[in-house]
Amino acid sequence: MYRPQADTALLVRELRRSTIAVGARVLEVGTGTGAVAVAAARGGARQVVAVDVSARAVLAARLNALARGLSIQVRRGDLFTPVTGEVFDVIVANPPYVVGEVDPASLRGRARAWEGGVDGRWLLDRICAAAPQYLARRGTLLVMQSSLCGVTRTLEALEAAGLRASVAARAHEPFGPVMLARAGALEAQGLLRAGQRHEELAVIRADRPDDHEPPVPGSGTEQRAA
Repeated sequence: MYRPQADTALLVRELRRSTIAVGARVLEVGTGTGAVAVAAARGGARQVVAVDVSARAVLAARLNALARGLSIQVRRGDLFTPVTGEVFDVIVANPPYVVGEVDPASLRGRARAWEGGVDGRWLLDRICAAAPQYLARRGTLLVMQSSLCGVTRTLEALEAAGLRASVAARAHEPFGPVMLARAGALEAQGLLRAGQRHEELAVIRADRPDDHEPPVPGSGTEQRAA
């Protein structure tokens, strides 16, 4: 499973900054150790549901919640499948987004926690497409990604789904072992400058308008240009 790192911390900071309303229902998709779900439960959420496809991750998240005396429902399944028919006030996700040549669907073990496919969007695109139907009105989606897999693509996909999307937070992060090992290949693809050994992480925020309030097309324009 994926151990909490700098991207997890950035997502948690943005979740806290967003201020979870008392009584909110929160869903974390791809919970891993449950770190973000724990932050949500401590932040005042009435109910926190955490989902992961990995049996080990589900066990780890349950144990981490139990050790902290927190009530978190941890369910096993693929993305939103375990919460079909439910809606949430806040959805958070830190999906695998590392660009590579491996087919993530064929993986087992730890690599499944970071491999994002040929463009890093193997799960990111699925989250963008499915998340809106699980958001309550005025609900908020927070999703973590790398700039290497297309921040603008994410903003456009979420806006096309009727959400108001923007970049809520950015941070530069030095490469770890996985990224260092494939830096040469990423340079060859034109995704990195020569000698670049860091990436920009971004938390994308997307809000569902009130049912009586029309969405604003292109609401992420300023953030794209930033």
